[in-house]
Amino acid sequence: MSETHHMQPTLDYAKLAPKVIEAIYPVERYVRNSGLEPPLVELVKLRASRINGWAYCVDMHTKDARAHGETEQRLYAVAVWKEAPFFTERERAALAWTQAVALVSRDHVPDNGYEQIRREFDKSN
Repeated sequence: MSETHHMQPTLDYAKLAPKVIEAIYPVERYVRNSGLEPPLVELVKLRASRINGWAYCVDMHTKDARAHGETEQRLYAVAVWKEAPFFTERERAALAWTQAVALVSRDHVPDNGYEQIRREFDKSN
């Protein structure tokens, strides 16, 4: 007797939440054109997705980050990146900025947020 595997239907997010999808595309274009290296792009997207509670995107960006060579340890630690010892200063700046922007509707961007992101990403090299 063979087992029958049923695939779960994929949700069409464009139909279910067109305004959300419409809002995500400009952010997606901005992040892709930001000059960040692909593994860091996925960490940033993963952090933003977790903050916003987007389970589908968390799953997608976790898989994409793994495909770029990200480790399980760092993927799990993105949620607590401030306390985790294995992120570089550049990654910390990007994650801090992501968190500040994602939470801006509840809080303001912290004063030191601008300085940290400027210090790590305004380098001429």
